[in-house]
Amino acid sequence: MAVIGISCFYHDSAAALIADDGEIIAAVQEERFSRKKNDSRFPFCSVDYCYKVAKDNNIEVNAYVYYEKPIRVFMRLLETYFNTAPRGISSFLPAMQSWIKEKIFIKDNIISELKLIDENIREEQLYFSEHHLSHAAAAFYPSPFEDAAILCMDAVGEWVTTSAWVGRKEIIEPLWEINFPDSLGMIYSAFTYYCGFKVNSGEYKLMGLAPYGNPIYKDLILKNLIEIREDGSFKLCMKYFKYHRGLRMISSAFIKLFGKPPRNPKEEITQFYMDMASSIQEVLEMAVIRIAKNLKQISGKENLCLAGGVALNCVANGKILDQSGFKKVWVQPAAGDAGSAVGSALSYIYKHTKKKRKIDKNDSMKSSYLGPEFSNNIIQNYLDKLKISYHKLGDSDLTQKVSDYLVEGNIIGWFQGRMEYGPRALCNRSIIGDPRIKEMQKKMNLKIKFRESFRPFAPVILEEDKEEYFGIKNESPYMLLTRKLNSKFLINNKSDTKYTGTDRVNEIRSTLPAITHIDNSCRIQTLSKERNPLFYMLLSKFKEKTGCPVLINTSFNVRGEPIICTPEDALRCFSFTNIDILVLGNFIVIKSELGEDISKNFLKPYLIED
Repeated sequence: MAVIGISCFYHDSAAALIADDGEIIAAVQEERFSRKKNDSRFPFCSVDYCYKVAKDNNIEVNAYVYYEKPIRVFMRLLETYFNTAPRGISSFLPAMQSWIKEKIFIKDNIISELKLIDENIREEQLYFSEHHLSHAAAAFYPSPFEDAAILCMDAVGEWVTTSAWVGRKEIIEPLWEINFPDSLGMIYSAFTYYCGFKVNSGEYKLMGLAPYGNPIYKDLILKNLIEIREDGSFKLCMKYFKYHRGLRMISSAFIKLFGKPPRNPKEEITQFYMDMASSIQEVLEMAVIRIAKNLKQISGKENLCLAGGVALNCVANGKILDQSGFKKVWVQPAAGDAGSAVGSALSYIYKHTKKKRKIDKNDSMKSSYLGPEFSNNIIQNYLDKLKISYHKLGDSDLTQKVSDYLVEGNIIGWFQGRMEYGPRALCNRSIIGDPRIKEMQKKMNLKIKFRESFRPFAPVILEEDKEEYFGIKNESPYMLLTRKLNSKFLINNKSDTKYTGTDRVNEIRSTLPAITHIDNSCRIQTLSKERNPLFYMLLSKFKEKTGCPVLINTSFNVRGEPIICTPEDALRCFSFTNIDILVLGNFIVIKSELGEDISKNFLKPYLIED
């Protein structure tokens, strides 16, 4: 028996297959199939994938669980409008039109979609969780903790924006909550919009921009926009925002307060917006640290689990680990709404089946390798079909050869095993390179990822070397913690003042310039042999040749496109970028050896411009 959890219709749709003993068998985001970033549609392909995995393993799916209660969302929209009327009519009418046409009949719509996959489904097999309960379950049940405090922070669920819980074995109990419109996720997204980035996808850009600025507007924000109390509870001054009553995130009062209009995304990022990013990042950190400290005090727990979109802010996560008082912090790798597909199904299982929870000492997310995989036979047949030349090597020779290519300065597209679940590439759908090379960050940003030059790259490091390089004692397998690079690897360049603004990305700050952000921080992934034997072998051989146990690890995609899923996706990205070498399973494809341009076989990746 198994359960399929579903998250969709707002952003980042996903589905997950969970066995009735709590084992996470499969989980995938719809964007990986549709190739539309943050796709919100019903996750037909994701559910179909999970259902086929169940059938291939002779597992019967006996329940489907949706991640929230739509009628409560509908009631929030109505009540919010009535409280702000007549303002907000411009957003209220299209929202109501959408609900009346589609969402108010969401149960019937979901059943209709599911019948196309599972023709035997009955209406009583569809259940509905609660939004923050799904987050809490996704945070706690896969964690390595028998008991823990749980903190969920996002934009908004049905009503709740921030919630605290306690988990004990199979039981999750609520402690307190903060409701809409007061929301840390919303205020951070408001500044994301103000600084010229896209809401619900550009928040990580704002976080990456923050170190380029100074938090000179922090006090102005705290005085006018948000009150943060000592216990971490907070209240927003809604006259500065329009997300609750309009089609924009901020009001004219917000713009008047700071004296400049929102940045046009096509315009240069000036120091003003860098300072804005720095200021709101510090405000967010202040809030989450106070919340976590208070939660430590009232829960009495040693461990903390995090989920919700705010938990993807790895800088804040690092501050929580350092300052909250919790000994260990575990973050759900798919912390946003996609992860709620896992959480809703797990919540149903432990509430309705009375199963005992199995606790894995590492965690039960299987290193987030939960998506589709492709055998060497499938890959070889595809390459032969396109008449693409390749070299086939065994694992040992493959990693030996690829480590040589890395030492020579080549950029590698690396495609192996099951696809990752969540927003981070974790060495199965990755672009990798040598972090010691001065120009590597700029080359990868502008010539391969086609993205803003200021954005840092993350390092993957051998588990046994993490403390020497980053001073971290616990593992960080999901790239959700930021740590400072050890000072012995830093280079003193204070006399170098020729760079300003985002051009400071060109400063050489360490012996690993391509993965060291301008504040000497790195969003690290630690890698053990147990979690990924093949990549561990590759990284170990790179270390043998260079003395460096670190590689750049960035997601295998270009700007505006989801992480690749299939060999076809990999070849498309490879053919339209300056990736030098593609490794598909045990096959190596070298661009310089290709007799003709293979890009004619593919449409251009999303958002690449001539």
